[in-house]
Amino acid sequence: MGRTEILSGLNKEQHRAAQAVRGPVVILAGAGSGKTTTITRRLAYQVATGTFEPRQLLAVTFTDKAAAELRTRLEALGAYGIEARTFHSAAYSQLRRFGSEPPGRVLPSKVPLLGQLRTELPTPYRFRQPGDLATEIEWARNRRIRPPDYLQSLGGHEPPIPPELMAGLFASYERRKRQQGLIDFEDQLELAIQMFRDEQDVLGAFRARYLAFTVDEYQDVNTLQQTILDLWLGDREDVCVVGDDHQAIYSFIGSSPRYLLAMEKRFATVEVIRLEQNYRSTPEILEMANRLARHLGGVRKTLRATHPSGPPPVFTVFETVDGERRGVARRIEELHRRGVPYEQMAILYRVNFRSEDFEEVLSREHIPYQVRGGAFLTRPGARSVVRGLRKSASTAIAREVRTVAGAQGMLEHIPSDLGEEETTRQNDLARMVRLAEEFQDGERTVGDFLEDLEARFFHERDGRGVNLLTYHRAKGLEFEAVFLPRLVEEELPYRRARSEADRAEERRLFYVGLTRAKAYLWLSWAKERRAKASSFLAELGLVRGLKPAKAAAASASSRSPATPQRVPAAHPRGTLFDRLTDWANEVAKRDGNSIRSVFGNEVLARIASQRPRDWADLAAIDGLELDYIERYGEELLRIVQGRSPRGQSPEPPPSLLGKRPKEGRQSRENAKSVGRIRQTQGNAYEKWTLEQDTRLIRLYRRGYSTGQLAQLMRRGSGAIRSRLKKLGELS
Repeated sequence: MGRTEILSGLNKEQHRAAQAVRGPVVILAGAGSGKTTTITRRLAYQVATGTFEPRQLLAVTFTDKAAAELRTRLEALGAYGIEARTFHSAAYSQLRRFGSEPPGRVLPSKVPLLGQLRTELPTPYRFRQPGDLATEIEWARNRRIRPPDYLQSLGGHEPPIPPELMAGLFASYERRKRQQGLIDFEDQLELAIQMFRDEQDVLGAFRARYLAFTVDEYQDVNTLQQTILDLWLGDREDVCVVGDDHQAIYSFIGSSPRYLLAMEKRFATVEVIRLEQNYRSTPEILEMANRLARHLGGVRKTLRATHPSGPPPVFTVFETVDGERRGVARRIEELHRRGVPYEQMAILYRVNFRSEDFEEVLSREHIPYQVRGGAFLTRPGARSVVRGLRKSASTAIAREVRTVAGAQGMLEHIPSDLGEEETTRQNDLARMVRLAEEFQDGERTVGDFLEDLEARFFHERDGRGVNLLTYHRAKGLEFEAVFLPRLVEEELPYRRARSEADRAEERRLFYVGLTRAKAYLWLSWAKERRAKASSFLAELGLVRGLKPAKAAAASASSRSPATPQRVPAAHPRGTLFDRLTDWANEVAKRDGNSIRSVFGNEVLARIASQRPRDWADLAAIDGLELDYIERYGEELLRIVQGRSPRGQSPEPPPSLLGKRPKEGRQSRENAKSVGRIRQTQGNAYEKWTLEQDTRLIRLYRRGYSTGQLAQLMRRGSGAIRSRLKKLGELS
């Protein structure tokens, strides 16, 4: 492919980066800015201009998937022969190519070996997850800390088990590995470093072969990787690093953005290029992300949208956690009916054990889902309990489950210093006990309980359905709709984030979550259990009376999503939509900014197009919760009729639970709708409440079949049809 074709379609900044074929180059690539496109075009342009031969170039990244993507794109550009590898793969290749001895058998995972070694720990720690122990060893090795220096190097760092035990386990792991002739990924880098330092002729041969380097995701580099990169490079300057310090989220394994941020000091002639044009998200989503970015510190980047305007992000406060879960499920159903595939929606959470909350509610609503990183019943805690219950036929379900969970090391109180995998396992064990206590009735058996578990969590599908995943797993991905629930203190920021550096990383994690969304973004928290809204919400201006977390950058903007949105061109000034928008903005000032996110432009547009006449019509509108209809229905109906929202003598809104307003023509008209429902109840009022009837009408008008309604309302199909006839919805 020629030079012109290689550069075609690039924006100004990308074009500049691709043409910077020599010298030290830093590409600060914001989220969704076309990072991979830019670096592959630059590599191809280095070859097309004759600056380097393909075999002289080495590109390194952090995952096999990312390396494969680089190779695929380079081949599509006609740039064959450029090496694109992970750091570990590159080091192992160099050991085999230049080393005098075979490097040893590669240990693909530390977990099996640590699973054996943990049995030597004292009883309280034998069940600790080997994944947490492996992460701790990687934290040390990536900082080039060896077992004899481990305790002195901890500083304020907290290992997943007591430091002395961890130091002993670390030493045992290294010893067992050597005895079996194994090397892990960190060994590959250390052995290559040792080879280059001990054998100058080998280092010279390497440097003669490779003349220029490209490092992807440079914000995630660690001391071990930086050490080998320095050896590769020597005193040369042909290096291009690409990264975004705002997305540095892996300090728990030793990564740090400090090397990216120090490039300008290290190289006097460095060329710094910012990629800020975003090809993923709508302006509304980017406005929110940029608002948080002011608190992230580091290099200031302002993302600019290339997509047209879309719906504003939705921010909702719930009274209960269960209400929040159900709210997420309802919004998912609504978006799916609009044509958004389930696979293009994602619910993000901070730690793995939160997945089961949404697994259960999605299963209950018959919404397919896929859990990235392991569904509840497949994770070690729940799986071990299920396995231990298989032969039991007891009706003392809770006792049986608690016994099995206790044998698996369940703790009555989960300490805050556990690793994330062990925290997930402990929460899963406790959840199994709670589920058993709820299920036990003295008649049903353990077998019935296991069948119920399968039914409650059966909608998980591999590769299909709504994505459930942690913020960390979402890095590098994108979805049409992203849900960020449970935005409370000790959840995000996580409870182990005690230092300012830890909280800063949690803030970057939140930024990663915001920037995964392409068109729809949902943020929420629930007040239940004395929860406090995340301080990050204060930094976005979404909550009041809450001091924003201390940040490394400027203070939060005073703007919030409650600031009046630009009126879409399809709704000129003076229309019903415009009057509703003016009213919503006034209500936001009167009752709090979060109300404006409830009455967003999409909901107001539906009200304007459907022109509801009464309470039942309001209840049939997607996005309007019953609580808000009860509170604001009177004003909404007045606006639809062309009247003043509150009138000369404001009247109390009629309650959906039966309280009738005393006077007013509009109130009497609303009462007809309420009365029409109540008249059908008669002696059956205890069986069909007014709220249930309103919900039934609402769901029926949304297009639910009688069969679906029967499942949702937990009644027979015949009862549903009969009720709809009495309510005048069926003839």
